[in-house]
Amino acid sequence: MKIERTKNATRGIVFGSMLKFYQMLIPFLMRTAMIYFMGVKYLGLTGLFTSVLQVLNLAELGVGNAMVFSMYKPIAEDDQETICALMNLYRKYYRIIGLVIGCVGLVLTPFVPRLISGKIPSELNIYVLYLMNLLSTVLTYWLFAYKNCLLQAHQRVDVTSILTIITNSIQYGIQLFVVICLKNYYLYVLVIIITQVLNNIMTAYVVGKMYPQYKAVGNMDKQFTRKINGRIRDLFTGKLGGVVLNSVDTIVISAFLGLAVLAVYQNYYFILTSVIGFVETILQSMTAGLGNSFVIETKEKNYKDFEKFTFMFCWLIGFCTCCFLCLYQPFMKIWVGDGMMLKFSAVICFCIYFYVYEVNRFINIFKDAAGLWHEDRFRPLTAAVVNLICNLIMVQFWGIYGVLFSTVISLLGVEIPWLLYNMFTVFFERSLASRYIKQLMKYTGVVIVVGMITLYICNLFYLGKWVTLLLRLGICIVLPNLLFLLVYFKSPYFRTSIQMVDKITKNKFQIERKVYGIKSGR
Repeated sequence: MKIERTKNATRGIVFGSMLKFYQMLIPFLMRTAMIYFMGVKYLGLTGLFTSVLQVLNLAELGVGNAMVFSMYKPIAEDDQETICALMNLYRKYYRIIGLVIGCVGLVLTPFVPRLISGKIPSELNIYVLYLMNLLSTVLTYWLFAYKNCLLQAHQRVDVTSILTIITNSIQYGIQLFVVICLKNYYLYVLVIIITQVLNNIMTAYVVGKMYPQYKAVGNMDKQFTRKINGRIRDLFTGKLGGVVLNSVDTIVISAFLGLAVLAVYQNYYFILTSVIGFVETILQSMTAGLGNSFVIETKEKNYKDFEKFTFMFCWLIGFCTCCFLCLYQPFMKIWVGDGMMLKFSAVICFCIYFYVYEVNRFINIFKDAAGLWHEDRFRPLTAAVVNLICNLIMVQFWGIYGVLFSTVISLLGVEIPWLLYNMFTVFFERSLASRYIKQLMKYTGVVIVVGMITLYICNLFYLGKWVTLLLRLGICIVLPNLLFLLVYFKSPYFRTSIQMVDKITKNKFQIERKVYGIKSGR
């Protein structure tokens, strides 16, 4: 069965974007309420627990990714028996994972206070809060989480997005009431546990209605199970690298600089990750379609797609980088005030971090779609070690700047070069590597120049906080895209991108005809 890649990807992007916008706006209100009604230390504590539990989630070992990848072929072949057996195996693995996380989390309980520099609010019991957050994570694995693999493998992340919006609305509504009216941090965490259970139950019900033919029954043959276990082992290092990249920074800042500094850092990081979330929606919506394409299409076709999507992606993240560069400080001044702002040099660091992180994430999506986990197994581990060592050293000399650049160093020095080496030695033709790297460097150079020009123009105007922010927003929407258009107008990838947009929109806007003066698709 050939799934409708473009249709499903579009649907996933639309609903996923709605979810990410929602998850950016409402948590933004939550952070604001937490800052003004309870204090920055509570905000820092929330971020710390999130990062600690992400580390514990290493126990997941990449099982989810391995299972979803294993389903691509049986779905394409409409092999129901194999899919059911995979679901049963997935369920068994997740029950074991939940147990392991629970046990390891309990063993680590006495060491939690060591992760915090300075005092915590006197009315809080750090151990109780940690155990409540641990319970929320464990329940995620024990309550029907395995059924999510069907939605992912069928490229129906739009369903997941809708369900998440519903449960998050309940969660954030109750939490806002708790923060503003009750000011009880224990109730705040308890709401997370309840809504997590609700989300899992609702997902299980919907998946059962959409795919009644799939039940968690049957057993995989030993050879196929060994193959899956091999993928899981290979994915573990990738999981480790991702955790170090996303979680260790927070833990290091808390341990060395304190919860107050962590809260300031996370205000900036929250804005950054909100945009990363939007971009991630696009990438996740593509993943299953790419996996299907890698199964049924030629390497030549897949490489052309790789180049095409690289062009489109660099345009997108280049635009986002320009917006960060020009809008970060004006927005933070309005939101939290001068007292909780970092220097502009930190903004530059965040921009570099964002761009490099997203390039690495994009290449990873293609690597995962191609299933190159065994060949890639040592890269994330090496990058994680480099990142951790740089974090521990650089935070003591340069504080937050050292934390940010430690991640950039690991990405530029280890992650991206190693990823490209694997892609062009295992899957794509080695001879194409230099061509691709030159293209990537060209796109990066264009982003740097466009960002500098946009910042220069924005700095010419200051008309008060709100007017300046809105004026800069208008400049950022128009100017970077106009400059990208001038540079790339004659690029074949630009035309291909337009054709793709026309296809997705069913030629409603006839963009290619308007730009090139011909009927789209001819």
